[in-house]
Amino acid sequence: MVSAGQASEQGQPAALPRILPPFLRPARHGLPPLLLVLPSLLLATAIVVYPFFVIVRLSLSNVSPFGQLRGFVGWANYAAVLADPIFYGALWRTLIWTAAVVGGTVLISMPVALVLQQEFYGRAIARIVIMLPWALSLAMAAILWEWSFNADYGMINGVLRNLGLSSGAIHWMARADTAFPVEIGVGILVSIPFTATIFQGGLSSMPTEIYEAARVDGASGVQQFRYLTLPLLKPFIQIAIVLNVIYVFNSFPIIWVMTHGGPDNSTHILVTYAYELAFGLGRPGPAAAISVLMLAIVLAFTMVYLHLQREPT
Repeated sequence: MVSAGQASEQGQPAALPRILPPFLRPARHGLPPLLLVLPSLLLATAIVVYPFFVIVRLSLSNVSPFGQLRGFVGWANYAAVLADPIFYGALWRTLIWTAAVVGGTVLISMPVALVLQQEFYGRAIARIVIMLPWALSLAMAAILWEWSFNADYGMINGVLRNLGLSSGAIHWMARADTAFPVEIGVGILVSIPFTATIFQGGLSSMPTEIYEAARVDGASGVQQFRYLTLPLLKPFIQIAIVLNVIYVFNSFPIIWVMTHGGPDNSTHILVTYAYELAFGLGRPGPAAAISVLMLAIVLAFTMVYLHLQREPT
């Protein structure tokens, strides 16, 4: 047997005490793995854990409109939120908003990615055009679409009048039956570039040999898409759905810029209603409670979805 001293003299690492867990044992030529990731852990703690602690504390406290804590109130803020009928309308609308925007985005982004994956003249320009909306901030995109749907000088009404489809001005953003569907459409359009990019990455990683073999065997384009493309894209579709749900569920600028939750609270979702409670009505405590409930909803969806998508062993 070689002793620890002999091992170190021969240039071999000395035997480590078995009581140390693997993440504390030094690497062969460096520090323990825990020390290597410690800066990232500290940064994540500062960015995620501390704000979470603050928002939970606010949700359990009596908070003045200026953010001063006035004492512990327990679940009073949650009780006030759960007794508010506007909260349930915003919750239901949030679910519709998330499902419609994510579903529409995935359904439209798939053929867009398939087309951009084909070889054709001007493909590079087409990819740039598809990515251009991603370069704009959501607030700027919402302002542009708000102008487009303006009842007096908006582009949409002008086009409808020129085509003979409308005889007068349509007040898109002033009516509850049109404002929310318009915002859903805008949400889909601004989400397509990100999702199409994910699908293009998945399509680029697929081997071309399997498609050549499928064509030799006489498989049609629909059969190739159903039995080859979709199964191979499944991991990318899962990633796109989870990321889009988290992104859209908490999306604030589109609805706030275009309607501020109106008319008559008919377009509020949870994030815009929480913002109005905190900064418009001076009720930070209930707003913090809504934020905690939103986090719980997103975590529950993500866990359930990933569990359902897990491959059986």
